Amino acid sequence: MNTKTIMLHKENVHRTWHLIDGKDQVLGRLAGRIANLLIGKGKTCYTPNVDMGDGVIVINADKIIVTGRKLEQKFYKRFSGYPGGLKEEPMKHVMVRKPTYVLMHAVTGMIPKNRLGSRMLTRLRIYTGDKHQQAAQLAVPKPKTDDKKIRKNKETK
Repeated sequence: MNTKTIMLHKENVHRTWHLIDGKDQVLGRLAGRIANLLIGKGKTCYTPNVDMGDGVIVINADKIIVTGRKLEQKFYKRFSGYPGGLKEEPMKHVMVRKPTYVLMHAVTGMIPKNRLGSRMLTRLRIYTGDKHQQAAQLAVPKPKTDDKKIRKNKETK
């Protein structure tokens, strides 16, 4: 019994797109599901050094819920690099002003911090309403048919 571990190359990766509705879902649990899809850990042929994750489209990001008192207690910080340049904004204000940022920030913290992680984030689309612009990605591709074979079958009948 000689079994070998399969290590895929980037040419052999098959990607699909997933549509996730964020309505009434907890922020951290949703971000964890999205990160697993982007990384590709759910696939049986997962290879850590190859970007083999799927694309994710999230709708209703403004209806995501958070548990506990995070809306009042959690702060998003950014620093300009200058003295007095630390800006803090509570999560409650960020959810009103820019609800997609909260989910993007949570997912970014859960994927690798390298070039693979940056490439994974390019396949994440987040929308605040029910409508999204990625209908083409979700469409199931039609199987390719050979017109010559179809014509031959019709001629023989």
